[in-house]
Amino acid sequence: MTNPLLPRPARTAGRVTVWVLVALVLLTVAGAVWLGVRGTLAYGHLRAAESAARDLADTVDDPAALAAAIPAVAEDTAAARALTSDPVWQAAETLPWIGDQLRAVSAVTVALDRVAGDALSPLVAVASDFSVDGLRPVDGRIDLTDFPAMHDAASASAAQVSSAMADLDDIDRSALLPPLADAMTELDTLLGTVETAADAVSRATALMPAMLGAEGPRNYLVVFQNNAEWRSLGGIVGAMAMISTEGGSLSLTQQASTADFDPFGDPVIDIGPELAGLTDQKAARYIQNATQVTSFPVAGQIAQEMWARQFGTRVDGVISLDPVALSYLLRATGPITLPTGDVLSSDNAVSLLLNEVYLRYERPADQDLFFEAAAASVFDALANGAASPGELVGALAGAGEQNRLLIWNADEADQAILDGTNLQGLLPQTDAEQTSFGVYVNDGTGSKMDYYTGLDTGVAWCTDDTGATDATLTVTLRSEAPADAATLPAYITGNGSFGVEPGITETIAYLYLPEGAELLSSRLTANEGGAGFRESTDSGRTVLTWATKLAPGETATAQLRARTPMTDALAVRATPVIPAMSGTVPAPCAEIG
Repeated sequence: MTNPLLPRPARTAGRVTVWVLVALVLLTVAGAVWLGVRGTLAYGHLRAAESAARDLADTVDDPAALAAAIPAVAEDTAAARALTSDPVWQAAETLPWIGDQLRAVSAVTVALDRVAGDALSPLVAVASDFSVDGLRPVDGRIDLTDFPAMHDAASASAAQVSSAMADLDDIDRSALLPPLADAMTELDTLLGTVETAADAVSRATALMPAMLGAEGPRNYLVVFQNNAEWRSLGGIVGAMAMISTEGGSLSLTQQASTADFDPFGDPVIDIGPELAGLTDQKAARYIQNATQVTSFPVAGQIAQEMWARQFGTRVDGVISLDPVALSYLLRATGPITLPTGDVLSSDNAVSLLLNEVYLRYERPADQDLFFEAAAASVFDALANGAASPGELVGALAGAGEQNRLLIWNADEADQAILDGTNLQGLLPQTDAEQTSFGVYVNDGTGSKMDYYTGLDTGVAWCTDDTGATDATLTVTLRSEAPADAATLPAYITGNGSFGVEPGITETIAYLYLPEGAELLSSRLTANEGGAGFRESTDSGRTVLTWATKLAPGETATAQLRARTPMTDALAVRATPVIPAMSGTVPAPCAEIG
């Protein structure tokens, strides 16, 4: 009923206002329904794409199957992108608060579609005609034909993924709902994984042809680090082999052991005053100690020069493996029967090569013969195509992630391909995102007692009474040697040759603070056999040298607190020891002071 007290123009204006409000409400409801329906449909497509992507993990060793499946993922991401980019959606993105959420959803669908539909398309085109089995050597030769195309495709894919990640980084996440913000964080991790994988393929397909002699013959020295006698980069240099390559072919051309080298009177290369002081020049005079330095490129140059002086061949690079990495390779080859009748497998490689050999053979010459036979047998299996290529790639990747596979190329262009990877064996880097300590341990007993020695590390951010936040490092060494360790063979105990009683384990540890960090405090516990810290520097980092002597069952702990800018992540890079003897420990703030 109209109000008769209002004049007609006013009553008309009122009706118009009501209808306008009703229309706005209906449009708002319709828009919300529209956005809700399309958002729900887009979510369904993204979940379908996620499910398909997870299933693809089972086909990573079959590029052709992978290539056939990716278009289905791209179809779902394209549908999700279309549903979140129509005019209604774009208009709603201008609204306060809700627009932030919608823009983020749209950015996510665009990024995923770019990766599935654009970034991976070059790899799909190449992978559809490629089989990992093509990496299997035939008569000792790997076919290098497909490597250039794979390199170009992987490089293009990595660049596209990086671009998509940069677009996501531009989104302000402070106003996002927690579930959406968490989803974007998960997407960052996913895209980072894809980028890393594509980058790894790009690097591998660029470097492998060169190292396999595509442009002419190459010689590489492979050194096996023995984790039963610690050195900074893993273990003492033991068995060695020179591998020659040309046109994709591989051949084992020479083997040697440390017994073939006499100490050099003067350092074979200039390792600089800092490393010279840290290692007392032993690293540059004894082949066994080449890996005592904390930089594998330096160790590689030492080994290259010593090999050249001893045998007259200057190798083009040095590759390092340890028995743990070898056990990973044996997963790909399967068990190998050695000339001695022993069966070397992924299950027994570590114990056999790092302990049982010394219990069985008293003479070092016999030990060396066993190691040479094992190395030659594994090489023959790999060169003759006995390894599953997919499992071999996984084994090498695992060894690389754990710093058990290290590569140095004398050619600077080849070495630059490895920049930023663990394979270079450089000191840990501290940047705007991560703060890194370094823990490097070295045997001081002259023995193989580190087979029984554990290394545990822990890091934490700690806030003091003034509100300042500092980085802390805790390192624990523990002897798990048997109570009667003094009765073990002399070659295992060291037999007191370097002034350490049989059964006792002496360790020299180099504790590296993050770059630019200032040491605030330090603490030692249960370390009666040590002499405290000796402070020095290396490559812009403060280094604390810590010596311990442990009897069976004893432990020693060092704790450091350092002032350094706080970052998102705090990490420690430690000498790769036997996995069963490595762990993490708490880094309690109150105890460090």
